[in-house]
Amino acid sequence: MKRYLGSVLLLCAAALPFATPPAARAEAAPGREGVDHAVNRMYRSLVRIMVVMESPRSGRLEKNLGAGSGAIISEDGYIITNHHVAGRGKRLICRMWDGEEVESRLVATDPLTDIAIVQLDLSKRKNKEPLPVAKFGDSDRLKVGDVVLAMGCPAAVSQSVTKGIVSNTQLMLPSFLGGDLREEGETVGSVVRWIGHDAVIFPGNSGGPLVNLDGEIVGVNEIGLGSLGGAIPSAIAQDVAQQLIAAGRVQRSWTGIEGQARPKNLGIERGVLIGGILPDSPALAAGLQAGDVLVQYDGVAVDARINEDLPAFNRLLLSTPVGKQVAVVALRDGKEQRLTFTTRVRGKAWADEVEFKEWGMVARNLTLIAAIERQRPDTNGVLVASVGLSSAVTDAKPAVHEGCILVEVAGQPIRGVADLRKVTAEQLKGVTGTKPVLVKFDAGKRRLLTVVKIGKEQKRPDVEPARKPGLSTELQALSPELAEALGLKGRSGALVTLVYRGHNAERAGLKQGDILLKLDGDAVKCERPEDVDDIYTQIRRYRIGKEIPLEILRGGKTETIALKLEEDLSTSEEREPYKDDVFDLTIEKLTELERIHRDIPADLKAVKIASIETGGWAQLAGIGGGDVLLAIDGTTTADADTAKKLLKKAAAAKAKRVVFFLRRGIHTFFAELEPDWSNGSSAGKKKAEKK
Repeated sequence: MKRYLGSVLLLCAAALPFATPPAARAEAAPGREGVDHAVNRMYRSLVRIMVVMESPRSGRLEKNLGAGSGAIISEDGYIITNHHVAGRGKRLICRMWDGEEVESRLVATDPLTDIAIVQLDLSKRKNKEPLPVAKFGDSDRLKVGDVVLAMGCPAAVSQSVTKGIVSNTQLMLPSFLGGDLREEGETVGSVVRWIGHDAVIFPGNSGGPLVNLDGEIVGVNEIGLGSLGGAIPSAIAQDVAQQLIAAGRVQRSWTGIEGQARPKNLGIERGVLIGGILPDSPALAAGLQAGDVLVQYDGVAVDARINEDLPAFNRLLLSTPVGKQVAVVALRDGKEQRLTFTTRVRGKAWADEVEFKEWGMVARNLTLIAAIERQRPDTNGVLVASVGLSSAVTDAKPAVHEGCILVEVAGQPIRGVADLRKVTAEQLKGVTGTKPVLVKFDAGKRRLLTVVKIGKEQKRPDVEPARKPGLSTELQALSPELAEALGLKGRSGALVTLVYRGHNAERAGLKQGDILLKLDGDAVKCERPEDVDDIYTQIRRYRIGKEIPLEILRGGKTETIALKLEEDLSTSEEREPYKDDVFDLTIEKLTELERIHRDIPADLKAVKIASIETGGWAQLAGIGGGDVLLAIDGTTTADADTAKKLLKKAAAAKAKRVVFFLRRGIHTFFAELEPDWSNGSSAGKKKAEKK
């Protein structure tokens, strides 16, 4: 996986054939013994991670495929990688060094340090040998010039190794290159100083280990800055990994202190400048102020001479046990201030996203940090994270936009997404279409009222279509240029481009390539494309079943044939669409006209995939709009109603895999849909860059 600041490029290239470890391919060359030792010790523990992830976009949680790297760090199958590789993972498959692919799960993730833990499902592993486990080394012992190896699975191929040296042990990103990298509202650079190195890393190397010549993990590769790579130090990564495995989270304290490097003109030789104190924070309650210089925190002397000193200071604050009473010493106008406060639980910057299809939006709870950032008195309400371009919330007047906070629906207070789910279900009980509900929401400092029509927009009942006559053929205008090229200069007519098989035009003897000159005695004037519609309009003045003469030109000779009009195929059949919100596709009947155009046999029992949702399970499985659906889980889908029943049955059973048998052109193929049913989801539900 490769990630530019502000955007993400997900790579899902096909895996290349398994490569034998380099040490097994060739004898060690002079000067590479250390490299061989490190490779032999580490190589087998490398894994390629293929991820199906969900991200909010256009009011939906869209699915995407991504790929990254990781390393096995325990005999229980725990793997360390980046949060931006696996943190949003709904399904994970890890490819081992020997080529075996093993289903895995996301154990826990920490956006602040961009570290995640994945675990192999060892019960499904065919190779029962003990897992090769990587060992952590001490990143604090690294020096500029040390040889390091970047290992991983670039571009989703098999395991790879590149060699370089440590170029910087305190790498931070300058503000003009995008600053500190953000993950789920967290600023990674606030706690991480990267190990800079020039071992080549590529897209897909994210989460792979940076290894010393002892074959130990000294970093987790994360970013690229031109030819310079950046790795999260093992001193941070190992500690976070241990907490994620043990507790499923990293518990951190919140003080409200925002530190800065001290300006040179302060005339102070040690300390951290307090740039700000956040509202409703322990530090503010204790009396600390912006402009104070903190010189001691919980008995530890602190200093930030340059920006590179700040991550260590921030980690000190965050690692304080929650609820501990902390004594601090600060300088204010040269005078010493001794203060105490009790830390609070910090929590995540962003809560998990939840999709509300009935509203056309993705929303999440307000966390402590999110509430403070928005100057909210508490964490009550639901924050709108993403909205559809044409959805219930955006169609409301006034519209509900991204960043708005819902506080009341249908007269009921909304404290979080659980309340919104409950109220939505209550309001839509027994409702087959949409229902208008009164919504109170905050947009910045404004509190607004609006009416949102939640639910599922129903297809308007069609008026019984009038039966219209047709020619059972298709025509092309005979332009003056075309007429001249055919040796018919000065003549007007329409070229027959298609004759519907098995219909009256074919029975009457009309053929492809004929030129229609007269219709029921009237000359056909058809020189422009839009003139073709006029011919069809003229035909519709007659009744179905009427026989009319057609004068045609064939092979330079004119002749007249009698054509009995029949119902126009473009209006004769209902498409009967069915939209499935679980598998994110719409299915409809294959009409006779479509079968003719696509050369699909009339007796082939099948339906059409009319459309698929971007980022949905169907698209993820490689299904496209226009594909012909032949069967679901081995049962023939002869009509849309059968397909609907099969999909609902699979959803009710929470099927792990649903197999579609499809036709695309002359080709048939199978596609596996693998929906995720966890967490109540709908399917159950040269700048610096991230590599």
